[in-house]
Amino acid sequence: MSGKSAKDFFRPLAVGAPQPLREIPARPSRAIHFFDPSNAKMAAKVPAMVGTVDVLLGNLEDAVKAENKEAARQGLVDIAKGTDFGPTQLWTRINALDSPWVLDDLTTLVTEIGDRLDVIMVPKVQGAEDIHYVDRLLAQLEAKAGLERPLLVHAILETARGVANVEEICGASPRMQGLSLGPADLAADRRMKTTRVGGGHPGYLVREDPPRVDGVANLEARRSTYQQDLWHYTIARMVDACAMHGIYPYYGPFGDIADVVACEDQFRNAFLLGCVGTWSLHPQQIAIAHRVFSPSAEDVAHARRVVAAMGDGTGAVMLDGKMEDDASLKQCLVMVELAEQLAAIDPELKAQYDAIEV
Repeated sequence: MSGKSAKDFFRPLAVGAPQPLREIPARPSRAIHFFDPSNAKMAAKVPAMVGTVDVLLGNLEDAVKAENKEAARQGLVDIAKGTDFGPTQLWTRINALDSPWVLDDLTTLVTEIGDRLDVIMVPKVQGAEDIHYVDRLLAQLEAKAGLERPLLVHAILETARGVANVEEICGASPRMQGLSLGPADLAADRRMKTTRVGGGHPGYLVREDPPRVDGVANLEARRSTYQQDLWHYTIARMVDACAMHGIYPYYGPFGDIADVVACEDQFRNAFLLGCVGTWSLHPQQIAIAHRVFSPSAEDVAHARRVVAAMGDGTGAVMLDGKMEDDASLKQCLVMVELAEQLAAIDPELKAQYDAIEV
């Protein structure tokens, strides 16, 4: 933010725009379920999905044909005006900033349904300058529409330049809600040799050393191989950047809808690394995301035991033969806080968490 006072960072960028948030709300968003507002059959299912998924996202970008762009935009407006979303958040993914549709996306959505939208997802973000552009434009449109709360911005990492600038992107605006990994476009931009949308690759592996007989390696012996995660580095870097700026990281799409096992594995890798949620491209992925991104009752019980045993948080205690200290307490507090947030919106999870004994 060279040349700008830190005091100005939380001032509205337009006269009459709402005050920027100083802290991004920690709302459960285990699954961001995409739907095409131009698809009448898909749009008709949206009201019934309210309450069954944390986030419903009206997609205006990829997967929407050029001739359907205007219909998708208007379809989202109609759905937002005609649906009570209750506990479910409503997000949208606008078209790319260099596209001929994005300006109409923003001017239409903010002025007509800005009071119903929670987050605007911006694709193919290259650097902080992209967020600055959206930030100023949103402030002007919010002022024009008389909105009382600022819309949040979520960026997708889909280019090598975006990954290289990820820390700047996260800190570019108080509106930044989080980041998602866009593996397909990122793979193409990096010239990675995979055509898969997320997940691993059988060629990306490590192999155990050959057995040795009398000190000599037997290179003809069968050796086990272990497939590696192509996205480990990128997800970890994204998580660090988000944590640094107090926003939230998400895994993106998993394209092989039929392979629910590999999907769950990819989601769990992201969850363990620190992601708070993922995209859902098909209803069956919602259940997978809810299962993966919700702490188990056993993990919550252990976390509660550690919190209870640590008292004021200083020193160390022994529980089940393991040492727990202030670092353990911080990890457990993250788990307990997440469990409380999820229990507030998911009665089934609440029953599981309430049934466990500390």
